[in-house]
Amino acid sequence: SPLAVHEPRLLAPPLPGDLPVRSTNRLLDVAETSWRTAHEGGYVNDQVDRGGETYRGIARVHHPDWSGWGRIDAARRKKGFPKILGSDRSLQAKVKSFYKKAYWDRFGGDDMPDQAVANELYDTAVNMGVRRAVRFLQSSINLLNRNQRDYYDLVIAGWFGAKSLASVNALLEKDRRSDALVKLMNIQQGARYIEIMAHDSSQERFARGWIKRA
Repeated sequence: SPLAVHEPRLLAPPLPGDLPVRSTNRLLDVAETSWRTAHEGGYVNDQVDRGGETYRGIARVHHPDWSGWGRIDAARRKKGFPKILGSDRSLQAKVKSFYKKAYWDRFGGDDMPDQAVANELYDTAVNMGVRRAVRFLQSSINLLNRNQRDYYDLVIAGWFGAKSLASVNALLEKDRRSDALVKLMNIQQGARYIEIMAHDSSQERFARGWIKRA
């Protein structure tokens, strides 16, 4: 039987940057709109949340070097904080640039052939990390290849490259839709939330919000 295909890491880690970056197509704009409509908050500093201080989903504990924190810290002393952050155009440009470089570009979002798959990868990458999101995709693709009759298994390593993209295209060509793939990715996302809460009961307060994502 065919062996799993090892896939080299093709995409470099994100580099810090402040300039707004535009997608080459509408995929990112639609994915961002879908994600922000469902999940976006503004400024949050919840000591129970593992992310701690967060702005529009960017957690300071995970991204302490993001340049947007400087503008947020400066605004903290102004009247109307944190509501005034939403009208800071420079800060909003930094947010958009951050998300594209840190998440979208790392799974080749502009090349994704299906909007629903792109949306799911983007949402899970933002919430759980890019590599975990890609692992969910790769394991789901493997489960749907009809025992490798349609295409070879991928190594579930969390790096998205040409072989993962080819497998997505092969699946879509066979199925003509992405429903099964997205559903399997969502199942794994939900299982991860259950695992987190089972190991740390303080996280149960987020259960209903997490369920909406899955």
